[in-house]
Amino acid sequence: MKEILQVKSNRTKAYSIERKQAKWGLLFTVPCLVFFSIFSFYPIINAFITSLTNKQALSRTSKFVGFDNYAYLFAQNDTANGGFTLWNSLRATLTFTIGTFIPMVVISLLVAVLLMSLRKDRQRGFLQVAYYLPAVLSSVVATAIWMIMFDPRGLVNQLSNVVMMTTGKDYKWLVDTNMLQASTMLVYFWKYIGYFVILFITGLAAIPPTIYEAATVDGSSRWHTFWRITLPLLKPTVVLVSIMAMLQCLKTFSTQYMFTQGGASRKPIDVITMNIYFTGIRNGRLGRASAMSIILFLVMLLFTYLQFSTSKTDDVEY
Repeated sequence: MKEILQVKSNRTKAYSIERKQAKWGLLFTVPCLVFFSIFSFYPIINAFITSLTNKQALSRTSKFVGFDNYAYLFAQNDTANGGFTLWNSLRATLTFTIGTFIPMVVISLLVAVLLMSLRKDRQRGFLQVAYYLPAVLSSVVATAIWMIMFDPRGLVNQLSNVVMMTTGKDYKWLVDTNMLQASTMLVYFWKYIGYFVILFITGLAAIPPTIYEAATVDGSSRWHTFWRITLPLLKPTVVLVSIMAMLQCLKTFSTQYMFTQGGASRKPIDVITMNIYFTGIRNGRLGRASAMSIILFLVMLLFTYLQFSTSKTDDVEY
């Protein structure tokens, strides 16, 4: 009987300790929840409510119109509004995302592996800083630098002539539709690849060196070690980087906006964020701009869910 009472008292004590820990945990979590509610959840809810109205920037009144804004956006054809339709923005956004996201993830992983293979820490540290420096630059400054380089007399056009073995040819980096899209991808790739290289280096550094030593003793080649050891153990970092890179590409704005302000054609690079800006800020149609914001949010949510669902694996253990 005494043993049973002792067990019950121990359970009661343990339960009371767990309740105290839960209370303190909730207390420390409340500030974060309040912060996210004010700066994340409320703007999303408010944008959805605004998307159901015909609210305009210069009007204090607004009328509930239901899903008319969404119906209008999806009913637009290519000739409507000068071609700056939602469908054109979705095409431009997906083209930019696919053209930037895949090379950024693959090349940043390869660069991180090459940097980690360097024996001298000074060389590795210098290259890490060199790759990361563009990420520190403002997007406006980075784009302005590249716009000078994309000039017909600029460095990029001269290098293009050297590579293609031509003389004095203007490759129209800021004029031709395909070259203009490629130039925005190149600027974005150059600016953010260093950031993702650092994330991959952090993931590689967490893998114990003893695993590689055992693989070397067993006679595993570098290529075999990368595919059979490094990549599987690095999968959580790959998933993290891929999701962050994808979201970063989907919400791109400043690069395309700076290009259009410099005289480039807007239609080929009219990503959905820039269409939201022109619709809501320039034209004052806040209801339609909010509807496009909700559509972009759903697209980002869908792609994030697909990446999580396709990369579900057991926890990596060393």
